[in-house]
Amino acid sequence: MANDANVPPAARHIRLTSHPGQGPAGAPPIRWGDPDPLLRGPVVGTTTHRGQRNVVGTHSGSYGVYRALAVAAGNLTRGHRADLTDTAPTDLVGPYPQWGNPEKIVSIDPWGASVQAVYAAHLSQGYDIRPTIAVTKAHVHLPEIKQALAFGRLAVDGRVLLDDASAAVTKIAVEPVWWLPGVARRFKVSEGELRRALFEETGGMYPELVTRSDIEVFLPPIGGQTLYVFGDVRDLADPAVTLTARVHDECNGSDVFGSDICTCRPYLTHAIEECIQGAQQGGVGLIAYSRKEGRALGEVTKFLVYNARKRQLGGDSADKYFLRTECVAGVQDMRFQELMPDVLHWLGVQKIHRLVSMSNDKYDAITGSGIAVGERVKIPDALVPADARVEIEAKIAAGYFTDGSVPTAADLQRVKGRGLD
Repeated sequence: MANDANVPPAARHIRLTSHPGQGPAGAPPIRWGDPDPLLRGPVVGTTTHRGQRNVVGTHSGSYGVYRALAVAAGNLTRGHRADLTDTAPTDLVGPYPQWGNPEKIVSIDPWGASVQAVYAAHLSQGYDIRPTIAVTKAHVHLPEIKQALAFGRLAVDGRVLLDDASAAVTKIAVEPVWWLPGVARRFKVSEGELRRALFEETGGMYPELVTRSDIEVFLPPIGGQTLYVFGDVRDLADPAVTLTARVHDECNGSDVFGSDICTCRPYLTHAIEECIQGAQQGGVGLIAYSRKEGRALGEVTKFLVYNARKRQLGGDSADKYFLRTECVAGVQDMRFQELMPDVLHWLGVQKIHRLVSMSNDKYDAITGSGIAVGERVKIPDALVPADARVEIEAKIAAGYFTDGSVPTAADLQRVKGRGLD
């Protein structure tokens, strides 16, 4: 059966296949978008019970390669089954109406955190089902939060911000699970085109992408997301509760090591401060951190571009900022925010009252998915490192981001001074 957005979820799994065996004696079918998890079916990415598999790829994203090394080295027994005792989420998320809408969530498994409960019968029958989402409790301890306390911008309340200057959070790890028909529609390509590109650009790593059209779900070998929730997780789904949120894409050099060539860590820590304040004032805060290093171009490419920008005639400048990236990578940015709102829909988010971001790409993706956005919060000028001014000016000139306001005369003058008029 051809892919058709009008085909009901319960019928969408029926396809011709040269690999029969799905059903009670084999792999359970996946009816993506069915609101009943048992009718939807579990995601089974086992590598040891081939007859159970109903997806392309395997669990753990890029870490699956390390699992292979551990097996090859004899440190991990092939076919090890995870003991899921006491691994259930510390906080329950959903289910929300968005979970039953196959157009709202196409890149994560909404039931991925609760497989221990909803698929208990399958597990008892021997199916090798792994969680793709984990929910736990943690503390976030940052020097910037201590500084905010010292300057009186934050205060200890004993609930969100503790005496040791750490913030109490609910922390959620999410692995990608792609429903290929839905992903293809997000990118306005055919499913066949998507499958072939995935197959060819991974060097033929997953032949099933082009040989098993009956399998619609793919576990891509990429990084996932980590969510940090300040306040009650259930409040995220209540539009009457003020939600402060930032969707942040990974920047290891700045986020972890404090490199001052960009605004990534300053913006991230500023957003955390805003989330803490929001939660203390009766709202809820959310940081959604995605593994998309170097605009999803990778860190090697990012460092090559750094060298090219700084060695060009006249030194680093805003007018050549994106040009040098295109010369090395062939494209300015591969983060493609089309899939980003899925995790917000999984959390039940209907409105973000304060979005700590100036990115038009992120704003457009969020609002385009049906989530309302109120205020857009820009990074304070005082937090922008001197070496990051080139980045800010280049992005302003390119229309890459905005704070929703008309640029000031000073903004325009700075851009004009860089030859970007």
